[in-house]
Amino acid sequence: MRRTKEKVIEKLLAASGLMTILTTAGILVILIYESSRFFIDVSIWEFLTGTEWTPLFSKKEFGIWPLLSATFLTSLIALLVALPVGLSIAIYLNEYANRNFRKTVKPMLEVLASVPTVVYGFFALTIVTPFLQQFIPGLAGFNSLSPGIVMGIMIIPMISSLSEDALFAVPRTLRDASYGMGATRFQTVFRVLIPSASSGIIVSVILAVSRAIGETMIVAIAAGQQPNFTFNPLVPVETITTYIVQVSLGDVPRDSLEYRTIFAAGMVLFLLTFVMNNISLWLKRKYHRQYE
Repeated sequence: MRRTKEKVIEKLLAASGLMTILTTAGILVILIYESSRFFIDVSIWEFLTGTEWTPLFSKKEFGIWPLLSATFLTSLIALLVALPVGLSIAIYLNEYANRNFRKTVKPMLEVLASVPTVVYGFFALTIVTPFLQQFIPGLAGFNSLSPGIVMGIMIIPMISSLSEDALFAVPRTLRDASYGMGATRFQTVFRVLIPSASSGIIVSVILAVSRAIGETMIVAIAAGQQPNFTFNPLVPVETITTYIVQVSLGDVPRDSLEYRTIFAAGMVLFLLTFVMNNISLWLKRKYHRQYE
């Protein structure tokens, strides 16, 4: 009877894993099929090299770079905010804070990850943007700076938590050897621990950037819906996810060329996150092999 229960549980777990694989495969099949229909009418070369994206206008242009530049820009701003703050928090919790403080603060910090992104979006639009406009007169009401900063706040828990785990996994012997050589705690952190945990820290950064690239509501609310090919954070932009939301609202006829653009854009987004996630998995395996 016990072996039968174990076999049933094993089959259920296998079915759950298979369902995940089939779901991913189904998404990929739909993206490939619809994207191929889009590229029958639009040149791949134009799509990958064009700097104008106006499929919903009378003069239609299908260059993806305005959406890509906005996606990269907001993600870069988020990384510039989250990396120093998240890494500093991880260092403090792992090396300076006492155990009880660490056990209390780390779960509280991770609560930020559970806040709905629509709340972050309205926070960026109604609080952060008016605040920044007091210091940056040329800042538009919709821009990439404000949502980038708020996305950085959103991904801080991911970087701090994963980086802290990577620092915690560094063998105690390395710390003791550093202190034995006369190094200070600050020198030990930046010359021993961070280099030793660099693979895990890089993994946390890549996963956080992937999360920022795929973010929808913050940029949809606070960045605007103007596909400008620019790296100026003060003007309105439109990211890939924002465009997909815009077209999916129902104003564009289904099965039209304009509607199929969301699948081509979605394929680009899928490939970006797929590559970054696989890089993080490769680094994670390398990190674990290093200390086996």
